Amino acid sequence: MNALVFIEYKDNKIKKSSLECLSAVKGDSHTIQTCAIGAGSDQLTAALGAWGVTKHYSCTDVDTYNPELYKNFVAKVIEQTKPDVIVATSNNVGRDIFPRVAAQFSMAYMSDITEVEMDSDLEVKRPLYAGKCTAQVTFTDDSGKILLLRPNQISVVEASESVTTENIAIAAGAPSGQSETLSVEKGESEKLDLTEAETIVSGGRGLKEAENFKLLHDLAAPLNATVGASRAVVDLGWVPHSLQVGQTGKTVAPSLYFAIGISGAIQHLAGMSGSKNVVAINKDEKAPIFQKSTYGLVGDLFEIVPVLTEKLKSL
Repeated sequence: MNALVFIEYKDNKIKKSSLECLSAVKGDSHTIQTCAIGAGSDQLTAALGAWGVTKHYSCTDVDTYNPELYKNFVAKVIEQTKPDVIVATSNNVGRDIFPRVAAQFSMAYMSDITEVEMDSDLEVKRPLYAGKCTAQVTFTDDSGKILLLRPNQISVVEASESVTTENIAIAAGAPSGQSETLSVEKGESEKLDLTEAETIVSGGRGLKEAENFKLLHDLAAPLNATVGASRAVVDLGWVPHSLQVGQTGKTVAPSLYFAIGISGAIQHLAGMSGSKNVVAINKDEKAPIFQKSTYGLVGDLFEIVPVLTEKLKSL
């Protein structure tokens, strides 16, 4: 199978979500090619060689996000590589670009995939109804397919090959003028993206008002953590959607997850169930979050969090 993987990176380091995409297609019978766009996209070949990538297509002449230019670049790569399957991350960028690509090439498209089987017939699984059930899908024709994988669902396998990856530069070209990117603003999660973070401090309605999220930022600072939130407070407008953890937000799998003032609705649990250690702070001892927590503190978060913050600062 000829697979094309869309690579996302930061500071010349491949993001964990893209490593998961590479893991999904890695196999003796698969040819892996990759593509990436942006400054430094041509500097990834050494890392990609360990994954058995034979060719890497890069575009360095785009410095501002524009979905049309991204789509144009991917389209040019597809015309050269003619992949059987294209794999990318199911995030805001992936869901913005690849439906356009699918429409242009009449490819089958599926997002939010949590499991992939490529050894025989291509088969994938994705959750439905806020994770209450799972759809198992088999592709029946031989046309190209686009698969967007939900972050933190596919295990990253060991990269142990020593292939020399050829870098091929491609220009994105000019936008068609159908849309224009006016500005790109950085989200409030100023540390690491939630899907990449090793430590996350999340808050819910128990914080009572938006201003009290400062407690979480204060706690996150000594932990070098990223701040997240439940859907309830996002719906209330306390924080932007980019901070939402859950079925309709971001799926995370940090080493340490703080759930502060979060009751533990199924929608939220679906997004953080992969966390290795969960610390829950809630005054309701019957809150569902305690059933999923490694450590639970029953009490007033407004008393507990400041003390915990000061203890961490003193370490």
